[in-house]
Amino acid sequence: MTREDRVEKQAEKQSCSRRDFLKFSAKASVGVALGGMVLSGCAGVPMTQPNMLFRDKPLGRKVRVGFVGIGSQGSGHVRNLSKITDAEVVAVCDIRESQTKWAQDKLVAAGRPKPTAYTKGDYDFLRMCETEDLDLVYTATPWRWHVPICVAAMKSGKHAATEVPAAPYLEDCWKLVETAEKYQKHCMMMENACYDRMELMIWNMVRQGLFGELLHAECGYLHDLRGHKLGEKVYQGMWRVYHSIKRNADLYPTHGLGPVAQWMDINRGNQFDHLVSMSCNARGLPLYAEKKYGPESKWTKAKYKLGDVVNTLIRTKNGQTILITHDTNLPRPYSRKIFLQGTKGLVRKYPEEKIHIEGISEGHGWEEAKDYYEKYDHPLWKAMQEKSKGAGHGGLDFIEDYRLVECIKEGKPTDMNVYDAAAWSAVTAISEKSIAKKSSSVDFPDFTRGKWKTTPRMEIMGV
Repeated sequence: MTREDRVEKQAEKQSCSRRDFLKFSAKASVGVALGGMVLSGCAGVPMTQPNMLFRDKPLGRKVRVGFVGIGSQGSGHVRNLSKITDAEVVAVCDIRESQTKWAQDKLVAAGRPKPTAYTKGDYDFLRMCETEDLDLVYTATPWRWHVPICVAAMKSGKHAATEVPAAPYLEDCWKLVETAEKYQKHCMMMENACYDRMELMIWNMVRQGLFGELLHAECGYLHDLRGHKLGEKVYQGMWRVYHSIKRNADLYPTHGLGPVAQWMDINRGNQFDHLVSMSCNARGLPLYAEKKYGPESKWTKAKYKLGDVVNTLIRTKNGQTILITHDTNLPRPYSRKIFLQGTKGLVRKYPEEKIHIEGISEGHGWEEAKDYYEKYDHPLWKAMQEKSKGAGHGGLDFIEDYRLVECIKEGKPTDMNVYDAAAWSAVTAISEKSIAKKSSSVDFPDFTRGKWKTTPRMEIMGV
């Protein structure tokens, strides 16, 4: 058994099975109230009401952050936090001392106090959570660690934030939701694509009725990652390629889906209802491995489950459809495939930003979407455009970090909550089930337990 297999097996042991709990619940007739309490799916303990719009007391001081996982993405977040006045990184955690030292040096060079380093193995984040006086634990680790770190943070009284995707399996999605509810803490998935200029402008236009009733959207993650998955420098231990070997699913849905979910008010008057998913053959990674490592390489001979192109079609409770494409194993330009169709018009982002609005656009032709920025730029983008210059992913990472810190400091609901993290991430596990059942329809669980019906629309946030 490889180290990767051992870690995954251990993670499975630590993860509570939602399905097993539901079977137990049916037998025990847990539907009957037990002293007014509802049993949690994982712990069998009292659970509070869903915190759809959870608010906390304003801190009145800087947000104290513990950061876990200082790799290629995590290092960018540390840089951002060093520039955000209201944030103070007081602890950094990574299994590599070189990375915590880099973070300490970077923060000191920025005129910030030197954070405490935690480097004693895979689970030293537990010691950090138990030891440090933190408001927020932020993680940018490999995917399998997102849930354990977020759960540990919330159990120790801290808010949690994680890079995408938040959770790889349905039981892990439930674990995040139920822990956030029990301890009344934020658990935000940091989906930076929600803060891109075009996506924000579309959202602003949706709210102003430019597209009429929304009917259909297309999105996805189309990115040639062959060199990343089969290269040794980007992902330590080449952990990401193992997901392509072991799972046939949309492994990375949230970059495209996050903005679409916000436009369609998912979890706030609307919800994902069901999906069907289909994949093609897996050819890209073995062909790439053969060129890079030769025909006898273990990477060339590996059996890859992930189809090179995975298409997933979602229908919402309000009757819209969303087509998501995952394409990361083939040569191609980058795209998130952003497209939105309503009764009054449509807009697309890739390959060029184009728009057509009935009564405004001439004939049946496209207009340049950039011509709409002056009038419909989102207020958040306007406020943050200069501050975010030079940060990762065109400034998106800085904006999302700034908003996270601002919301926690002011005690406001975060831009994306734990129900968003669960619903958007759940596409991976549900698409995997659909593909395994010859593209059968699979229902989405209701992580909000009905609260989506009465939760108001998200505000158009500003600064």
